[in-house]
Amino acid sequence: MLKKKILTIEDEAEVAKMTKRLLEATGKYEVHIETDGEGAVSAVRKIKPDLILLDLMMSGVSGFEICKSLKAKERLSSIPVIIVSGKTDKTDKISSLDMGADDYITKPFSIDELDARIRAVLRRSEPEGEAKKMSVAGIIGIDLMRHVVAVNGAKVSLTTAEFMILQLLVSRKTRVFTRSEILSYLWGEDKGVTDRTIDVHVVHLRHKLGQAGRFIKNIQGVGYKIDEEDE
Repeated sequence: MLKKKILTIEDEAEVAKMTKRLLEATGKYEVHIETDGEGAVSAVRKIKPDLILLDLMMSGVSGFEICKSLKAKERLSSIPVIIVSGKTDKTDKISSLDMGADDYITKPFSIDELDARIRAVLRRSEPEGEAKKMSVAGIIGIDLMRHVVAVNGAKVSLTTAEFMILQLLVSRKTRVFTRSEILSYLWGEDKGVTDRTIDVHVVHLRHKLGQAGRFIKNIQGVGYKIDEEDE
């Protein structure tokens, strides 16, 4: 089995080493450590991980800043990020998800829980089976296996959450998906995520799609759908 490459960005060296030891003991992961927040983005470019574990309370550069920087870079924005933090404030969790993080786990946690979260995020970001492609009005093209979205042939860089929202909406064109359904699709039964988080992701998704963002319709008080008919 090909091991998934995990990068843990954590400035407490002992915590990082313990995480590495426990995850690698499962036999499923190859774990790399970066303890310097200033060098986090460079480390991501060099290692090219399948997933990033990011501590919020980094000295110097905060985890929020690192996450924001990663999600702003085209070639790095699609790498899933799980925030690992001792902060239990709901506001921190919502802020992390709003800026593109794929999950948030609070310290202390068991290695079984962390492993389950990693597997869930990787499942969502890497569709299995034969290559599948979807399209909207011949303008938006979606390659599920390569995790690529293009508008009129030009590649558009989306976060994992944005890609999954688009995939869900396009899977049943004209069907209205409620915010609760979208939340459940992205994060399961996590009660710490709100409808506002979905709205923020959709705003970002529409912006990145440019004129093609018009195909995502907001059904007031309900949710969102794809409508291929131009108004």
